[in-house]
Amino acid sequence: MEAERKPISVAELPGVGPSTAAKLIDAGFTTIEALAVATPEELVAIGIPLTTAQKIIKTARQMLDIRFRTAKEVKLERMNLKKITTGSKNLDELLGGGIETKTITEFFGEFGSGKSQICHQASVNVQLPVEQGGLSEDGKPAKAVYVDTEGTFRWERIEQMAKCLGLDPDQVMDNIYYIRAVNSDHQMAIVEELFSLVPKENIKLIVVDSVTSHFRAEYPGRENLAVRQQKLNKHLHQLGKLAEVYDAAVIITNQVMARPDVFYGDPTQAVGGHVLYHAPGIRVQLKKARGNKRIARVVDAPHLPEAEAVFAITECGIRDPEE
Repeated sequence: MEAERKPISVAELPGVGPSTAAKLIDAGFTTIEALAVATPEELVAIGIPLTTAQKIIKTARQMLDIRFRTAKEVKLERMNLKKITTGSKNLDELLGGGIETKTITEFFGEFGSGKSQICHQASVNVQLPVEQGGLSEDGKPAKAVYVDTEGTFRWERIEQMAKCLGLDPDQVMDNIYYIRAVNSDHQMAIVEELFSLVPKENIKLIVVDSVTSHFRAEYPGRENLAVRQQKLNKHLHQLGKLAEVYDAAVIITNQVMARPDVFYGDPTQAVGGHVLYHAPGIRVQLKKARGNKRIARVVDAPHLPEAEAVFAITECGIRDPEE
């Protein structure tokens, strides 16, 4: 498995002087990983000449070995992707082994279908050692960020889940950074800030619960649709960059809405339109079943078959059903 890489500061980048480094850091480009996925236009916007911006980005990509790879190299890289267990073997199998890093996983469904429960459970499970389905290695705890847009976060649930796993609840809560996003601009600003916080604090999971609620509330009606979709698209690209650059897992949740034009099959669809259909790496629909059971169905993933799994929401969190 690839050794953990220490983030390199922009000040260490060849050809970057102190004044340029200060501009980059002020704009949130604190590591070369962040620069490697930037565009020259983004650097020009903060006062760096175009040719200099192009050179900086090229150097950052060379230092990170971002180049053409053979299909076999890609295969080996993907086989080594880390996964976080959900707590349910059924659900892990459906996801190809768990919630994977370098990927956005979207869970969508109606109220009470288990979206926030999965987010809470993953925030606890990421802290487990690698051999137990977490991402903590060499005594270094893997941490989580929970961006809450609807007031769904419950520390009591974290405490309960931690106790059931034999973990110290206070320590587990210390390793989860919580923030309430007050509007869509704030939500996007939080993600920008994460480009410096994630490498510094060994954050391996970013949760946004839910990703669309502020965008829907602030841009209602068909006349605002184009602006909303553009902004949402930018936000999802931010999250995708974060996952890719820092080898972290990103979970987003989404609501569903009824489609009156559907007479056969499922009349509900995820909010967010085509922008959301293309951004996440894995899209999973959640549905209520009898009692504490829930059904998860992979609706879109380039490497996974369309399939279903049954899991349960118990007092201890996400588990397999008893029967």
